[in-house]
Amino acid sequence: MRTLLTLLMVFAMIGTVGVLAAGVVGFVRGGGDPRRSNRLMRWRVILQASAILLFVLLLTIFRR
Repeated sequence: MRTLLTLLMVFAMIGTVGVLAAGVVGFVRGGGDPRRSNRLMRWRVILQASAILLFVLLLTIFRR
């Protein structure tokens, strides 16, 4: 269980960084689609929240 949660947290963190990088690249290029930027922002927030939730779960499990 711990290993699965750890892997899920790592994938969520990598996904967050990937979506963040895609958003930054689109911002630097300029003239991007506002819908795409909003979609990337939503995905970043979702992935970030899931990574934090998994981290809290792992801390709770490792405390025992």
